[in-house]
Amino acid sequence: MADENQVVRVQGAEVPALGFGTWQIEGQDAREAVRDALEIGYRHIDTAKAYGNEREVGEGIRDSGVARADIWLTTKVPHHEAAPSAVRAAAEGSLERLGTDYVDLLLLHWPSPDVPLEQTIVALDLLRRDGLARHVGVSNFPAGMLERALEAAPLLCDQVEYHPFLGQDRLLAVAADKELLITAYSPLAHGKVPDDATLREIGEAHGKTAGQVALRWLLDQPNVSPIPKASSHERRAENFDVFDFELSDQERERIAGLPKDVRTANPPWAPDWDD
Repeated sequence: MADENQVVRVQGAEVPALGFGTWQIEGQDAREAVRDALEIGYRHIDTAKAYGNEREVGEGIRDSGVARADIWLTTKVPHHEAAPSAVRAAAEGSLERLGTDYVDLLLLHWPSPDVPLEQTIVALDLLRRDGLARHVGVSNFPAGMLERALEAAPLLCDQVEYHPFLGQDRLLAVAADKELLITAYSPLAHGKVPDDATLREIGEAHGKTAGQVALRWLLDQPNVSPIPKASSHERRAENFDVFDFELSDQERERIAGLPKDVRTANPPWAPDWDD
């Protein structure tokens, strides 16, 4: 497991605070990226059935030589497989492709408009009870929908887009109240972070990049775990090199003052984000 200052503790679980996201990394590149990330020091790997790379992610884990028990592994069930029987089949398929008999966290990738929420959440909870997943949760759930899901079964996590240009205050309040993990995907806002003058200026004061500042800002928040994707060794190493500096209160205020209305993931099946 990660060092003491690199862990998020929620509901008795110890989650390596900085994860490695694998969206849009496929084939041999995914295998190599996961192996390299684990060699750099990452111990939190995020994938999904929809990414089409679970088999290669599993191979990368085995290539690394890092013990499976030392890795926090997350995957996701697609929203179009949210019916209870489909949830189980999707999870079993993911485990087969990953080459493991459990995942640490199994998420519903997006809320389904076609299946009652409670049915899917109960199905996920049954998989947890059966040992296919140590914990279960959701992804892309706005605050109101998350609260309704929590009425159906215990959840550990909501994985959502979160970066310096998108606010998640309502979700963070629910997370604090219910002791939930907020996993922050697209923490670098698909290239917007590195180009921002404010973040670059703050970074220069610490000998860091704008991206490292954004990751440090997220890591400083209770119950938040960013999972940046990186396609090169250099970028993966850079993203992991964020535990040796601190932002000042003034710097955090400057980041808080940035516009918070940039959403990069908003497909046709997305929920009402104001729910």
